[in-house]
Amino acid sequence: MRWISLRLRLMLVFALVALAAAVSASAIAYWLNRDAVLTRTQNAALDDFRKSLQDNTGSLPLTPTCPELQEAADRMAATSQKYEVLLIGKVKGGGDCAAPSDRDLFTLGVVPRTLVTAVNRERKVDESNPYPYHLYWQRITLGGKPYLVGGAKVIGGGPTGYLLKSLDNERADLNSLAWSLGIATGLALIGSALLAQAAASTVLRPVQRLGDAARRLGEGKLDTRLQVSGTDELADLSRTFNKTAESLQKRVEELSAREAASRRFVADMSHELRTPLTAITAVTEVLEDEADNLDPMIAPAVQLVVSETRRLNDLVENLMEVTRFDAGTARLVLDDVDIADQITACIDARAWLDAVELDAERGTMARLDPRRLDVILANLIGNALKHGGSPVRVSVRQTDDELVIAVRDHGPGIPEDVLPHVFDRFYKASASRPRSEGSGLGLSIALENAHIHGGEITAANSSDGGAVFTLTLPRDDSATVDDGEGPPSGDRAPEGGAS
Repeated sequence: MRWISLRLRLMLVFALVALAAAVSASAIAYWLNRDAVLTRTQNAALDDFRKSLQDNTGSLPLTPTCPELQEAADRMAATSQKYEVLLIGKVKGGGDCAAPSDRDLFTLGVVPRTLVTAVNRERKVDESNPYPYHLYWQRITLGGKPYLVGGAKVIGGGPTGYLLKSLDNERADLNSLAWSLGIATGLALIGSALLAQAAASTVLRPVQRLGDAARRLGEGKLDTRLQVSGTDELADLSRTFNKTAESLQKRVEELSAREAASRRFVADMSHELRTPLTAITAVTEVLEDEADNLDPMIAPAVQLVVSETRRLNDLVENLMEVTRFDAGTARLVLDDVDIADQITACIDARAWLDAVELDAERGTMARLDPRRLDVILANLIGNALKHGGSPVRVSVRQTDDELVIAVRDHGPGIPEDVLPHVFDRFYKASASRPRSEGSGLGLSIALENAHIHGGEITAANSSDGGAVFTLTLPRDDSATVDDGEGPPSGDRAPEGGAS
């Protein structure tokens, strides 16, 4: 879903509020003006009609002739109010006569029946009603045009008079008013949009700057700061951001300094240990060669010294490798590698041929760092043999772009609580055996070597039992710059992790 930007939402809110206010105000103004215009027009016409009806019918005989009614109707229609008149009354000789001022426009058929009934209905005269007949009116439409129809009966047996006044001019005036109000509403909408744009620029520009600064801070540019001006809430937020960024920068610098010091300490310690370790290793090799000639009481101690010296030597090499990864100085030395031959060489060098089953086609080529691939394979296969037991099966499959190597054992598998930590440094599955054969760095180093190739290692339990470590590598890592690296750490015994 594509979210609407805050600027657009703010403008929409402004526009909707302005539109609602303008429409409401325009509607109220229109109806008030409409009511005022129509009321004024109809009151003027009805008052003039009432007076004219009294003046022109008062001089008529009790039973006038039809021409006399017609003459009276014509006189009534000649007023300034411009309405048509229809007079209906009994005339000499018997019968009724309808005398319209405009025979083509105004006939009794035009007058609504409800109005005729109301006009001719005699009401009881009492204190609250001094007249038996009243003037009634109604608005109608003829031929699509509005008209006012009114009627009254002359008291004392006189004729009944009706008026028909066109309201077309009033409608035109009201339509003009409606257009004016519509234009005013449109202008108000445009004005609100401009106001919303100005408000959005005023409010959102600092927010946008804050967002950009937070993005740069997240990218590691810890010296990012905001220029602060004003005393409003956004200015307070910017000051808080600057204080937070400053505190974060100091904290990161402290942690970076400590981390650099730790790396230097480990590197220096490892280098310093290599010289005495070289001498100790030479002595232990001599003692191992003379093991058969030693006193049986001394031989176990000599064997312990030999194994622990080798373990210490492996730990120092692993620490130096980890230091190179942490310092970012580890580099790839790429070569075209036959994967089946590489795996066979790794297994043969460690005398694992009888314990490992290989499922790989020869001729499967990939451009990798062979030394680092050997480190990965040695750690994964050795870990499987140590904790899962033989036979260990190594299978290779390839796609157009990737190489997938799976190492599976037939042991008890990896406990669920251990799975998320098998690649953690110095992690041991059993806390009761802190001095196990491995250092807890092997799988971590294998994972770092996979990452430097642009690959990944995952650990899982097989549905048929045992653990499966899956190495995924790109078949061609030529995009990596071949800068070489420092002194290579030699082949190491597989370390770390637990199956």
